[in-house]
Amino acid sequence: MTKLNIRLKGDKILRQKAEPIKNPQKKDIQKLAQNMTKTMNQENGIGLAAPQVGLSKRLICVKNKDGDLILINPKITKKSWLKNMAEEGCLSIPGVFGPVKRHKSIIVKAKNLKNKSIKFKAKGLLARVIQHEVDHLNGILFIDKIEKNVSKTKNERKI
Repeated sequence: MTKLNIRLKGDKILRQKAEPIKNPQKKDIQKLAQNMTKTMNQENGIGLAAPQVGLSKRLICVKNKDGDLILINPKITKKSWLKNMAEEGCLSIPGVFGPVKRHKSIIVKAKNLKNKSIKFKAKGLLARVIQHEVDHLNGILFIDKIEKNVSKTKNERKI
């Protein structure tokens, strides 16, 4: 496994909509998932999207209590009405943190690495991380969603 380079704010790929993956069982997709997981763990991240490592692919990896979760072509099909605010950061924007409002729970549909369709409910931190990573697949960064009416922290003023 190889640790990948994380693209930083300003890189054009972070603002592009990622391309769907047609065959999750292809060797290059399997290897990408392994390398992304290694990179996320070595960088002490809790989520990573393929555009963050320079690839326009709809693939994310997320830390979960049961281990690392790989989601291919993830779609959020349902969102709770209730939202909560929490501070977020991003491996592509080091040193910057800010409050972001997200849905408390979501329903997610995706494919796994065996090309099997999966559907599950995520809540709490897992729901927040999946929403953050799916935003990456759509060219959206968390700094686009920072709540402006909350008192600013020192790090937010750097944006």
